[in-house]
Amino acid sequence: MNTDAKAGHGTLEVPRLIGIKRDGGELTADELAALITGYLDDEVTDAQIAALLMAGVIRGFTDAEAVALTEVLLASGERVDLSGLSGPTVDKHSTGGVGDTTTLITVPLLAAVGCQVAKLSGRGLGHTGGTLDKLEAIPGFSTRLSIEAFRSQVERLGLAVAAASEQLVPADRRLYALRDVTGTVADPSLIAASVMSKKLAGGAEHLVLDVKAGSGAFLTDVDDAVRLAERCVAIGRAHGRKTSALVTRMSQPLGPAVGNALEVAAAVEVLRGERAGALVELSVELAATGLADTGVGADEAVRRSRRALEDGSGLERLAALVTAQGGDPRVVDAPRQVLPSAPVVVEWRPAVDGVVTGFGARRLGELAGVLGAGRQHPDDVIDPAVGLEVEVGIGDAVGPDGPVAVRVHAGDDAAARRVIAELDAVVAVADGPADPGPLVHHRIGADVDDAGRSTSG
Repeated sequence: MNTDAKAGHGTLEVPRLIGIKRDGGELTADELAALITGYLDDEVTDAQIAALLMAGVIRGFTDAEAVALTEVLLASGERVDLSGLSGPTVDKHSTGGVGDTTTLITVPLLAAVGCQVAKLSGRGLGHTGGTLDKLEAIPGFSTRLSIEAFRSQVERLGLAVAAASEQLVPADRRLYALRDVTGTVADPSLIAASVMSKKLAGGAEHLVLDVKAGSGAFLTDVDDAVRLAERCVAIGRAHGRKTSALVTRMSQPLGPAVGNALEVAAAVEVLRGERAGALVELSVELAATGLADTGVGADEAVRRSRRALEDGSGLERLAALVTAQGGDPRVVDAPRQVLPSAPVVVEWRPAVDGVVTGFGARRLGELAGVLGAGRQHPDDVIDPAVGLEVEVGIGDAVGPDGPVAVRVHAGDDAAARRVIAELDAVVAVADGPADPGPLVHHRIGADVDDAGRSTSG
């Protein structure tokens, strides 16, 4: 290992390593390890790591750097040993999008079909929401579990969702917060290292990844998302994990809600059988992919996953998760009465008749952040009640006398007016038909049948 780099900001070594990335060079595994170790030891500053991240995002991190960084993050903490659990262990991850509430649906569905789901999640990042922030909108819910409590709950209930604590990938926890506030999120190598270090530390045998592509994703181009998915699958398989990835559409909000409590309510309503649409279909598809990877046939995996949605067993598993982690269990019966609600709700309709032809999906996520659903600084306290309900999708007819297109949930009138003023520019309306395109663009790492569904293998 390069010991000079460990000396931190008291020498010229850290600036020299930042300069290598600034000039388009590649850092070695030892150099990356020295930088991250120094950062954890407070010998390398936030400013220096932020500069390194920005240089890497602009110049690009290589595949080798992605693998090396994954190893460094993974080695910074302990790992959960799930090898003694009775059922197949599965973890699911999304790279982040707008209105992407699949985790709160897919994890209970997987538990309901006999998988044991050990999920380490993150907080909101950039314009996207975070699973931990959503779950913490439920009164009393705690995402802080020790490794022992995490493992015990997975064995007992079939599912647990927890933060990456000081015990588990602490280096990623610090980098994650820094990337969020420095505009250094959208790099495939940084995303791959962050995702896969948490997944590998979590200990699950089977990993299913949802890699988003489109205007509301960190990667807008489908080909870039495919490369990220391939990189993640390769890292997972190199560590002996059965890893599959779906590259999915993020050209519009996936679900009807953007904001923490609103998204929890939407997830509960899906599990109660009260909603349909893309959020439902992708959640079932992800559950079926994870189940198929454990050896269940593709058609049977789809059938079991959909049955768990329809017979209420997925909802029962969500209730068990909420209760086990201190949340108010009444949320599964009356989510909008239990969850916090915003004092101001304003409805928006476009000024002209037409069809929704597109969204500035990323800006919708940012507007939820403007309302207080996200963070501008790592120490910011989010407002769980605020956000947007987007009641229309690409191809839907809208107009000034039509149904509500967007509801803005705000803390005060001024914040609501600020968001309302932008919606005409964020929701595109024109004449003629419009098609949002396929929900799933590509499947990577899993065998596929003629219908395009994952099969065991």
